Parts: sequence; structure tokens; C-alpha cells
Amino acid sequence: MSTQTLFADRATTVPQEGQVHKVLLFLAYAVAISLVLAILLYGFDYYALSPLQRPYSPKHHLLRPSGAIGIKLGILGLAMFCVIFLYPLRKRWRWLQRQGNSRHWLDFHVLLGLFAPLVIAFHASFKFQGIAGMAFWLMMSVALSGIIGRYLYSQIPRRVNSAELSMKESRELQQQLLEKLATQRLISARSLQRLFRLPTEVQVAQWPLVVCFAYMIALDCARPFRIARLRLGQLSFWQAVASGGGLLSTNHRDLEAVIQVAREQASISKRILFLSRAQQVFHLWHVVHKPFSYSFLVLAILHIGVVFALGFV
Repeated sequence: MSTQTLFADRATTVPQEGQVHKVLLFLAYAVAISLVLAILLYGFDYYALSPLQRPYSPKHHLLRPSGAIGIKLGILGLAMFCVIFLYPLRKRWRWLQRQGNSRHWLDFHVLLGLFAPLVIAFHASFKFQGIAGMAFWLMMSVALSGIIGRYLYSQIPRRVNSAELSMKESRELQQQLLEKLATQRLISARSLQRLFRLPTEVQVAQWPLVVCFAYMIALDCARPFRIARLRLGQLSFWQAVASGGGLLSTNHRDLEAVIQVAREQASISKRILFLSRAQQVFHLWHVVHKPFSYSFLVLAILHIGVVFALGFV
């Protein structure tokens, strides 16, 4: 049986499930980035001024925290955080659990967690003092820990329906991928071994959690370059140039089908190896992320209460 037949499903079939979500997520990122860039371009000359100079700027009545634009940014930031907190509520509210896919919810949770701090920073005109300042830095800590949490979440092998794979199922999937790779003749087994090079289970068990976390990131960063080496072994000089040194996909369908399977095999092997340690880090992450989130919520409510009590709105 030819390589083209064996890998035809990966080379020609485009999965339909989740395509709408990907489009919506792309549009949401595009809107968020456009909004941030528009505010930055419009208000850069104002934000670059010192606090003593800003009242003399013609944009001060618009961009100050209580200004026409500033207050709207504050309301938008508050609305974004209200939506952000729907994600943890979803785990407890049965009606929300039936709405959409948990992983899709998480993607938008991360999106809002990344851009809400920027919107709040523009609302505050980059002045972080008092309760608002404490809330902002807590918010930044929540956003940073959220990025780490999203990465850890991705390290747990999952099926399309977001149910976690058992270790047995993970190893069965790993074996299926290995069997497919064994049937192809484009890339040598020796070359594939370099892609799959991993530490031993004993080493991983002995390493501190911080070292395991750093090594997982290092492997993910190195994988595109290892895959590029696999491509380069099959490409002519000009094909290598056109593919950016092997970093970009080529028009070689058989090669790209094998590359896709090899990438999945390398990823699943790493996840199986680090699964227990990744889960340990994930549990520790919850100890940090949740208290920061709730502390920020309390300070944000206090800030809003003080603003209304003093009549700034």
C-alpha cells in the first residue's frame, strides 16, 4: 500500500467540527487587536505626557478615566471581566454547562483575560495608584497565570469532545501513530528518532516541577525546528528556500501527511511522559490563579463603589 493511500485522510480531509469556532475566535482577536491599536494610535501623544501636562491636552476631557472615552473603556473592561467570570461559573451552573464546548469557552476566556487588562490600562490612562492600582497589578497577575494555565491545560491529551484520555487510550493512540509511521518510506527511522528524542521516565520523575515545566516548553519550542530538519531532508534547495528553511508547509502532499503524523506522535509522546507532572503543576496553578482572581474582583468592586460614592461618574 502506498504512502499516499495510507495518509490520504490526513492530507485531504479537513475536519469540519470547530471550524465555526475558529472563525469566530479569529474575528474576536482581530476586533480586540484593532480596538487596542486604535486607542493607542489616537491617544499616544496624550499617554506620553506627564500627569502634570495632561490637563492641558485637548484630549484630556476624552481620555482621562472619567472622560467621555475613558469611562466607556472602564465600562467595557468591567463587561469583559463579567464575561470572564462566566467560565468558572459554568462549572457550577448546569444550564451553562449545556451551552457550547468547554474548550471553546476556555479560548474566549483566555482572549478576554489577555485584552481586558489593556482596556483597563487605557481607562486608567496608565495611572495605577490606590485601590485601582492594586486591582490592576492583581489583574496582570491573573492574566499571566491564565496564560500558564492555558498551556498546562493543553498538555493533557483530549479527544474532540474534550473528555480527557486515559493513559491506556493515550498509549493506544501513540501506538497507532507509530504503526502508521512505520509503513511510510519518505523519512528514515533514524531521522524520526531525533524528533521523538525525550528524557526517560526516571529523569522526569526526579526533576523538580519547575524543571519539568521549563522542559515541556523547551520541547514545544524545539519541535518546529526538528520538523523543519525532517522536511529539509526531502526538499531541493529552492523548495527549502520557499518553505523558509523547512519551517513552512510545502506542496508535497505525501511528505506533509507524514509530517503531520510525526508531529502528532511527538506531541502525544511528550504529553504521556509529562502527564502526571503536568497535572501536579496544574493543581498548584489553581492555588495561585483562583485567589488572585477573587482578590481582583473584590478590589474592582471596591474601586467602582468608591467612584460612585464620590460622584466621579
